[in-house]
Amino acid sequence: MKVHEYQAKEIFKKYGIPTPKEKMCQNIDEVIIAAAKEIGIPCVIKAQVMVGGRGKAGGIKVAKNENELKDYAEKILGMEIKGIPVKKVLVSEAVSIASEAYLGIINDRTTKKTVMMACKEGGVEIEEIAKQRPEAIYKVYADPLVGLMSHKAREIGLFLYKEPKRAFECASITEKLYKLFIELDSSLAEINPLVVDTSGKLIALDAKLNFDDNGLYRHPDVESMRDRESEDENELLAREQDLSYVKLSGNIGCVVNGAGLAMATMDLVKHFGGEPANFLDIGGSSSPEKVKNALEILLKDKNVKVIFFNIFGGITRCDDVANGILQAKKDLNIKQPIIARLTGTNEDKAMEILKEAGLIFTQTMDQGAKKAIELLK
Repeated sequence: MKVHEYQAKEIFKKYGIPTPKEKMCQNIDEVIIAAAKEIGIPCVIKAQVMVGGRGKAGGIKVAKNENELKDYAEKILGMEIKGIPVKKVLVSEAVSIASEAYLGIINDRTTKKTVMMACKEGGVEIEEIAKQRPEAIYKVYADPLVGLMSHKAREIGLFLYKEPKRAFECASITEKLYKLFIELDSSLAEINPLVVDTSGKLIALDAKLNFDDNGLYRHPDVESMRDRESEDENELLAREQDLSYVKLSGNIGCVVNGAGLAMATMDLVKHFGGEPANFLDIGGSSSPEKVKNALEILLKDKNVKVIFFNIFGGITRCDDVANGILQAKKDLNIKQPIIARLTGTNEDKAMEILKEAGLIFTQTMDQGAKKAIELLK
């Protein structure tokens, strides 16, 4: 789950991470009142959308007077950034910046540890620096049992800043960010940029937080921040129906049981020259109704031209999946060809059920992926 910048900064404040004086606004009148009574002018108006590239799209502006304030507020509140309409803006005090840095935390799957990353270049896309100049990123790993040790946090501070006082302040912010990350089941915690203002104060000028959906039941206060209007409607529907769905840009719809098998299926489709249209995991012990619901969501994507079922029946019974496919074909008027690789528990029953359904059966994943691509041509 993602949250907006203003929400992330609310959480930062609870953990003692310094942020600018700011106010979230939903219309021009609120912007004017916030600037006049709370923030002051000059101020910064920042579009609140959960995508990158706000600055390049014109979604971040510095207003130096009342005319610019009103003009920028009108333009930003009425714009779209990467197809997402801007319905909220953050009015922030204008900070005089002496230096910028990057500070972030993620889980590193390779080492199975949490990694703190720091870079002396802030306000830029860290992914590009990681690709072009990975040596510019300093990494410190936290032990899963003992957490982030204080001397490790100081390493981050001393990497970013030469002045001992500032380095120790940065170490304190790093420890607070780590505490937040662990306690709230976060999957990403990022300050970009972490700035030093002209008075020497460290400030989290921007904030980004993502949370593990599987841990949200422990954090109803975080769950309440979910902005459903900013999320994909089909992904929300899938979550409500206990399905895992992520829309992609391809044209081969994949219906799979198990996240690992789903990833492997998408990799195979790509390997043979195709483009998966989605990640769709129906999970274990799938009922026919669940399979039908999965197909209903998948077919809302008009780019889907072929459907590839790749089921390995363990807990999931192949005959349940087959009954779901049969029911969906009757109720949903499916016109796309369906390739099915069903193997495992009750696969013979599944084949019998689908014998007259007009599906194309394959014995292996490779054959299924190749056949799906062949049908597109």
